[in-house]
Amino acid sequence: MATDAGTPIPRFPAGFLWGVSTSAHQIEGAADAREPSVWDVFTAEPGRVKDGSTAAVACDHYHRYREDVALLAGLGVDAYRFSVSWPRVNSPGGLDFYDRLVDELCAAGVRPVPTLFHWDLPAGLDWLERDTAARFADHVSAVAGRLGDRVTTWITLNEPAEHTLLGHALGTHAPGKRLLFDALPAAHHQLLAHGLAVRALRAHGAAGIGIANSHGPTWPASGEGADLEAAEFYDLLLNRLFAEPLLLGAYPGGLGELMPGDVEADLQVIAEPLDWYGVNYYAPTRVGAPQGTEIEFGGVRMPAELPFSVREIEDRPVTDFGWPVVPEGLTELLVGFHERYGEKLPPVVITENGCSYEGVDDRERIAFLDGHIRALHRAIEAGVDVRGYFVWSLLDNFEWAEGYARRFGLVHVDFETLKRTPKASYGWLREVLRQQKGRHGGR
Repeated sequence: MATDAGTPIPRFPAGFLWGVSTSAHQIEGAADAREPSVWDVFTAEPGRVKDGSTAAVACDHYHRYREDVALLAGLGVDAYRFSVSWPRVNSPGGLDFYDRLVDELCAAGVRPVPTLFHWDLPAGLDWLERDTAARFADHVSAVAGRLGDRVTTWITLNEPAEHTLLGHALGTHAPGKRLLFDALPAAHHQLLAHGLAVRALRAHGAAGIGIANSHGPTWPASGEGADLEAAEFYDLLLNRLFAEPLLLGAYPGGLGELMPGDVEADLQVIAEPLDWYGVNYYAPTRVGAPQGTEIEFGGVRMPAELPFSVREIEDRPVTDFGWPVVPEGLTELLVGFHERYGEKLPPVVITENGCSYEGVDDRERIAFLDGHIRALHRAIEAGVDVRGYFVWSLLDNFEWAEGYARRFGLVHVDFETLKRTPKASYGWLREVLRQQKGRHGGR
C-alpha cells in the first residue's frame, strides 16, 4: 500500500507473525475479582501515580473481552499477546476468564500468546526472595495445565530489566523500592523464574517458548573515554545482563559475583533453550559520564550517584512521552545482536514496539509504525532471523506511573464511558496486513 513515505511496505517472509500486545493490569480492570498485586499497593500510596489514578477499572477488558477480540479480528492480526494476571489466577475462578478469552481468540482465528508475568506480582511476594521464583513456576504450571491444549506460543516474563530498574532500583514503579545496585537479586530471581518456567512449560509438553526482553542501542554521549566507559556500563546493565545469562549461560562483566545463591547451578536453569527470543524496542539511549546532579529523563528521576547519566538525543522528533523516534535504532540493535551472539541467538520476535500520541487521527503513530516496520525489514535483509512483530498496544490503557496520561493504543478508549474508537493507525495497519497477507495467499 502507499504510505506516508510514498512507497509500499516491503514484503515480509511467508509465515511472518503480525500481532498486537496488551497486559492484564493495564486493561483488565475487575480488581474485585482477583487478589491484590504490588501495583494495587503502589497506586494506593499518594503521589505514586502522576494523575492519582488506579487500574481498578482500566479498560474493563475483563467484561468487554469479546468486543476487544472483535477489534483484533477486524484488524486482521495473526496473534494477540496478552498477559495472564498471577493475582487473578490465585483467585477462585480466575483461570476461567483466560479459558474464555483463549476460546474466543481461537474462534476468531487469532493465535493466543500469553505472557505469564507482566509486572503484577501478587502482593506479599518479593523478587528479592528466591522462593518467588519457585512460586512462579507453580503459577506457570497451573496456567499451562489449563490453557496448553490451545496455546502454542508462550512468553515467560516481560521486561525484567525495567521491572528491576524502575521497581527495585529507582522506586518509580511498583514495588517502589530504591535500592540502586542492591536490586540485583531481583534481576537474578526473575531470570531464575524464567528458567523454571521454561522447565514447567516443557513438562506440560509446550513448545514455542520465548521471553520479552527490553533492548535498545546505547549511544555514547561523545568519543571521550569517560563517556565511552559510562555507555559501556549502561549497556552491560540494561542489555547484556538480561540477554547473556539466557543466550550464553553466563553473566557478563563479573556481575555473577554480585548475585545470590549458587549462581553456576542457577545459570544452568536460566539458560534453558528457547524457541525464540522476544525484543521490546522503543528507542536508543544516549549515555555519558555522571554529571553530579539528579536529572529526570522520560518521566524517570535518575539519581546522581549512578555511574552514568542519560542524555537527550537531539535533532529527532519525539513522542508525546518525550521519547525520541529512531527507527534505524531497531535495525542497529538487531544486527548488533546477530553479530554479537551468532548461532546462540534464536529466531527473534519483536514483542513490543509502539508510541504515545494523543488523538484519533494519529498520523504521527502511522509514521512511527511505518518507519519501524521498514527498519525491521532492513534487519531481515541484513541476515537477522526475525519471525514476527507485535505493536504496543491494541488499546489506550493504564500506563503505569503515568496513569491515563499516555495513549499507546491503536484504539482510543474513553475512560469515562469505556467506548472504543479505532484510530487512523488501526485502519492503516489493517490495510498493511491485508496487503501482506494478500501477497502470500492469506493466513
